Parts: sequence; C-alpha cells; structure tokens
Amino acid sequence: MVRTVDIKPPLVAAKPLGTGTNGELRPSALIFLILLWLSLLVAFGVLVTLLITIFLEGQNKLTMDLITNFPASTPDGAGARPAILGSIWVIITTAVLSIPIGIAAAVHLEEFADNRKWYNRLVELNVQNLAAVPSIVYGLLALAFLALLGVGDTNIVIGGAFALTLLILPVIIISTREALRGVPREIRDGSLALGATEWQTTWRQTLPAAVPGIATGSILALSRALGEAAPLLVLGALVYITFDPNGLLSGYTTLPIQIFNWTGRPQEGFHELAAATSVLLLVVLLLMNGLAIFIRNKFQKRW
Repeated sequence: MVRTVDIKPPLVAAKPLGTGTNGELRPSALIFLILLWLSLLVAFGVLVTLLITIFLEGQNKLTMDLITNFPASTPDGAGARPAILGSIWVIITTAVLSIPIGIAAAVHLEEFADNRKWYNRLVELNVQNLAAVPSIVYGLLALAFLALLGVGDTNIVIGGAFALTLLILPVIIISTREALRGVPREIRDGSLALGATEWQTTWRQTLPAAVPGIATGSILALSRALGEAAPLLVLGALVYITFDPNGLLSGYTTLPIQIFNWTGRPQEGFHELAAATSVLLLVVLLLMNGLAIFIRNKFQKRW
C-alpha cells in the first residue's frame, strides 16, 4: 500500500496594501483620486459661479413683465411671453409624438424581437449610436424630411416638434429598455405559467412594473429637448415674434431661441433680459428633473 503525502505550497507573506500591485493606496492611485476631486471641485466652482453671475445680472428683470409681456425693440418692459407659450406648445407636441413611439419601439426590441436576427441587432446598434449624434444633425434631418414632403414653411410648431422627437427618441427607447430589464424574469414566467399570452404579460405585468423608470427617462429626455436651440434654428424658428402661438401650424419661438436673440443685441438691457430668461429656463428644468427624481423614488419597486 502506497501512502500519498499532500505537499502544500509554502505560504507567501502578503505585501502591504500600499505597495501591492493592485493596492488602492498606491501613490499613483492617490494622485489620481486627488486629481479627480480637484477636477470635480473646479467644474462645480465654475458652475456655481456661472449660476450666481446669471442670477445677479438678471435679477432686476425677474418680474411678472418677463412672463406677461411681448418682446419689444427696447428692453424696457419687454418680456418672453411668446417664447414661454411656444416652448409649451413644442414640448407638449414632442411628448405626444415621441413617448408612445419610443415606448412601443422599446417594448418590441426588448420583449418580442429576436436578438439572433441580424436586422434586429442592426436596429439596436443604430439606436445606441443615434443617442450620441449632435442635435444640429437632427435639425438638418428634419429639414430634409419636411422638404421631401413639400412643406415650404418649416418654422411651425409641428416642424420643431418633429426635429425634437428625432432628437430624444433614442434616449426614450434606451431608458425604457433599461426599465423593462429591471423587471424580474420571474414575473414574466409566473404570468406565462398561469396561461397569459406574451402580449398580456407585457401589457398587464411588465409595463406597469416599469412605469417609474419609463416616466423618469421620458421626463429627462423632454427636459433635454426643452433646452435645445440648434435644431430649431436650422428649421428657421423665429427669433422675434409679437404674437402667441395658437396651433401646430403656427409660427413660434422658444426660450433658448429668445435667449439667443437677446444675447446678440448690443444693449445691456437685453443682456439682463437674457439672463433673467436663463434663470426662468433653469428653474423649469430643475422642476422637471425634480419631478423625475420624485417619481423614481416614490414609485420604484425593490425586487
């Protein structure tokens, strides 16, 4: 009978954390961490300085006249009423166009499309790439599409909403797919085991469970669209109007375009109006982002 003897390898003393090859306390790691925090502090300082400067410059114009009055040739008594109403018209139309299409596309890609098919993978790749395309490209695309349809006057509400829909549609699709992926597979399997079809499972189980994530992504996408000016300028959006937009075929302007117009004027009063309008736009964007955070924290489920 042959006896086997287990020979254990000799124990190697562990190196100190600060000198290890993967230690977090290495000098290079500490230098990188310090540089990272310095970069964050510099960026945050610049942002705070910019916000304070804008507020101080425009505080004298933060009155009801800014909301209720029309633009004028002189800065005294001028307001941004058409821009406010135009932004409301454009954003509501954009939401109506983009949210249903984005959710439907995300549901198809995530729940029903066969990822083994090359054309489905191609669509997914294009959606991911389109989310990073500069916004002015969408303005050019919308301009070309409207010209192809024979639309001569492109500076209308529906034209601007179409350009912004193209801009935020990939973002809505990606955020909706992430929300759907967050729903546990067990919910789908349980619904299917009880006799529900795939469509019934998606409509009655998966989509309701993903609503908080879908709403959050859609609101953040719309807040991005609210602050865009480049694609609308490409479509010929008016920079100076003295009437209220009253329909989808009406001329319009928006808050970013109005700010762009006033900053190009030589009078100091118009610069103050631009700063005050910027503060108003920032407040609206903060409210939209706050609403998205509230919906996420209030209705998000922990699985």
